[in-house]
Amino acid sequence: MAEPARTPLRVEGAGFVLRPWRIDDLDALLEHADDAEVVRGLSDRFPHPYSRADGEAFLSGRVVDLSTAWAIELEGRACGGIGLLLQQGERAHAARLGYWLGRRHWGRGHMSRIVGVFLDRAVPAYGLQRVEAFVLDHNRASARVLEKNGFRPEGTARAAIRKDGRFHDLHWFARLCGEAAAGR
Repeated sequence: MAEPARTPLRVEGAGFVLRPWRIDDLDALLEHADDAEVVRGLSDRFPHPYSRADGEAFLSGRVVDLSTAWAIELEGRACGGIGLLLQQGERAHAARLGYWLGRRHWGRGHMSRIVGVFLDRAVPAYGLQRVEAFVLDHNRASARVLEKNGFRPEGTARAAIRKDGRFHDLHWFARLCGEAAAGR
């Protein structure tokens, strides 16, 4: 199976825009990414403190593949990100989903809507049959976002992550793309 074309995705939703990251997003990225509460639920690939050099490295594409990572724009400014890690070989039909949002925008249902709209566009664009996501044990809000978008729990890797001097369980969720999203 040929690899699908990686084209920039731009989606306008109810009160948000998903679009490619831009160099001029640096100040907004620093404002939202340099927050210990945001980083608490993310992998160590997302550092804290989040420095100007970290932001510049990210926006230049040295941290993640920006062809599959988009800025979340609310109120006219980037305030979070969402992206896919496309799998290869025998897993080329699958991708891992990741997302984060600046704390100022938490608790308003934005991420549940954003994930749903994003997947509605990204799944066919990349020819996906399966999307996976991993959630740290203390991040119940992120697990709920996934559940609202049709993801099902597939297992728990006990003490899989060491973060802030503690071991954490990692919950594995997946959605088969033929399954309808529930409740969004």
